[in-house]
Amino acid sequence: MSSRRSITAVVVVIVAVVVVISLVLTNNSSSRTSATTTTTTTSGGGAGAVKDATFTTSFSTMKDLTNVVASGKGLIAVLLPDTVSSARYTQFDAPYIKKAFLTAGLSASQFSIQNAQGSTTTQYTEAQSAISKGAKVILLDALDSTTGAVIESYAKSRGVKVIDYDRLTLGGSRSYYVSFNNVKVGGLIGSGLLSCLAAWHVTSPMIYVMRGAPTDNNATLFAQGYDTVLAAAGYTAGRGNVVRENSGTWTPSVALTDFQGAYTANHKINAVVTPNDENAAPIIAYLQSQGLKATTMPFTGQDATLTGFQNIISGYQCGTVYKPIWIEAQAAAALAIYLRAGETPPSGLVNGTSVDTTATSASLKRVPSVLLTPTWVTAPTIESTVIKDGVITAKALCTTSSPTVAGISSPSFRADCANYGIK
Repeated sequence: MSSRRSITAVVVVIVAVVVVISLVLTNNSSSRTSATTTTTTTSGGGAGAVKDATFTTSFSTMKDLTNVVASGKGLIAVLLPDTVSSARYTQFDAPYIKKAFLTAGLSASQFSIQNAQGSTTTQYTEAQSAISKGAKVILLDALDSTTGAVIESYAKSRGVKVIDYDRLTLGGSRSYYVSFNNVKVGGLIGSGLLSCLAAWHVTSPMIYVMRGAPTDNNATLFAQGYDTVLAAAGYTAGRGNVVRENSGTWTPSVALTDFQGAYTANHKINAVVTPNDENAAPIIAYLQSQGLKATTMPFTGQDATLTGFQNIISGYQCGTVYKPIWIEAQAAAALAIYLRAGETPPSGLVNGTSVDTTATSASLKRVPSVLLTPTWVTAPTIESTVIKDGVITAKALCTTSSPTVAGISSPSFRADCANYGIK
């Protein structure tokens, strides 16, 4: 009997101990769950609402990512391509990306921004160096897809995430893509030209259609956009009212040489589709040296440059596609910050999918993307768009200088601004 009572007592003690241990474990588990939930809520709180529509010229949305920054480790490396194809990389992209990172709470030592100055070797070396210094994420605007794919393969083999910035690397292995809807960009260029043909009363249009570099997938998408618009309006090479550039380039001096050859061979050319402001500028200057009158031969553009706007207000360029780079820079910086912290970006930020037609595997064919909306800007809308956004200033645009046109006295840019109410 005594033996049974002893056994019973031992059992009671064991059960009590088990209950106590269970309670302790439950409390600890609850505590850990609560801490995890708190961390997720804090990290994702304001950050969870980050999307393209929330970005402003004050960069205030980036402050919502400070907790995501705090939970991340390693460097973010930004690799830009050149300073020839577009002045945007030094004037806008680099300073905007830097501002976005700093506003989000990254220190200057936690990111780097480099420009390859047109050298594929330099861009690859920059990628290698960044990874050796501890980069966990690379924001890459590749000079061409061949170089980009090599960089992305190298990064992937070392566990480094890559975001394609502005142009998609065909055949690459990036995780995300940030850009504008580039077919729409081309569509705006095409419809912009058509509107100018009518407004400038161009009779019997003979359109010279130029392209960007064939190594740039964006150039292909731009052309897809404007070719479709022009064809729908009855302008095709087959109908004899379109002259096509042989290859394409982003180098302004080469674009000029190409145009001069085509114009010499066919003086009936009286309208030009140029895929960006930089390619248009030297051609317009050349024609002005030949005495070209304003509002007689429309040109198109892209990238919203100061020179482009001066050509627009003086009547030598129809308009330009404005891509708010301050939005693109913030979207890319936010995406990089999420990847650095090992977090999945919110669906409001990653708002689309792009197709890599040369993908080496099915998993790489559809690329999660941030696709932003471009705007066609003409002289009457300059003040309400790019000046309002601080991309250019009225002071820089409305100078006392004038276009230099052989045999013609042209109004000053200040007079042109007054004509459009730009002040």
